[in-house]
Amino acid sequence: MNKPPIVLIVGPTAVGKTELALRLAEKMDGEIVSVDSRLFYRGMDIGTAKPSKQEMERVPHHLIDIVNPDETLSLAAFQQMAREVIAEIHQRGHLPLLVGGTGQYIRAVTQGWAPPEVKPNEKLRAVLEKLQIEYGKEWLHDKLKILDPSAAQAIDLRNVRRTIRALEVIFTTGKRFSEQRGQGDSRYQLITIGLTRPREELYQRVDERIEKMFAGGLLDEVKGLLASGYSPTLPSMSAIGYRECISVVNGQMTVEQAKVEMRRITRVFVRRQANWFKESDPLIQWFNPDQVGIEDVEGFVRNSLKNLVL
Repeated sequence: MNKPPIVLIVGPTAVGKTELALRLAEKMDGEIVSVDSRLFYRGMDIGTAKPSKQEMERVPHHLIDIVNPDETLSLAAFQQMAREVIAEIHQRGHLPLLVGGTGQYIRAVTQGWAPPEVKPNEKLRAVLEKLQIEYGKEWLHDKLKILDPSAAQAIDLRNVRRTIRALEVIFTTGKRFSEQRGQGDSRYQLITIGLTRPREELYQRVDERIEKMFAGGLLDEVKGLLASGYSPTLPSMSAIGYRECISVVNGQMTVEQAKVEMRRITRVFVRRQANWFKESDPLIQWFNPDQVGIEDVEGFVRNSLKNLVL
């Protein structure tokens, strides 16, 4: 059986993936599948730069607003959901466009990763959560770095839930977390588009986005989440922008200090994203959105589809 095609659009935050994906989907009868872990959560719209209602009405979108902020979605569960959605899109005769910047979720779907099948150890998890509260997320991440440097490099310091899960698997199995991620054959023929801009230009776009978030009501969004009973210690609330706004609400930061911290952390995040998808990768076709038109990207995809074994 021949493998069906999917188009993957990757690149750092604020590079312009959303608009390009929308225009490409409109031209190629496509449907967008979000592979961005920040977009899973309902009610977390402004701080995640979630596509607007108007944008999502232009073409079908999937895997956005699928859990509440106090719910967790494992990598294995997301992988299964994404595969089901992609299959449904293919059945409709449409082209799936996977869009995002969360490397491990993208690889899990497109490269056939098999996440470790280790059942949750609630007692061990409780101990690790207590250690994180007592000593801090940096301390916990440092312990992972000692036990499994590869896993620590792949897991964002701020993703406490993922750090705890990695340590939980290590202590339960006695093996490194990074070594237990099975690598299977991909189910798809993959066409990968990378978007890139000069780093300083990208930072400027990040700064503008942060200003737009605050002007658009980010602080009120966070206050609303807290008022709805969502704990500020939830993993979802540690996302860039939310933790800083919580500090503003608690009187620990001013709005300007929060903006400065968001700019700093987002720059670190951009550099981490670059480790997942490198411009030297021969399997990725890179475009600068300011230097090419949508027709160029569409032409590349159509030519690539012609060359696939269907």
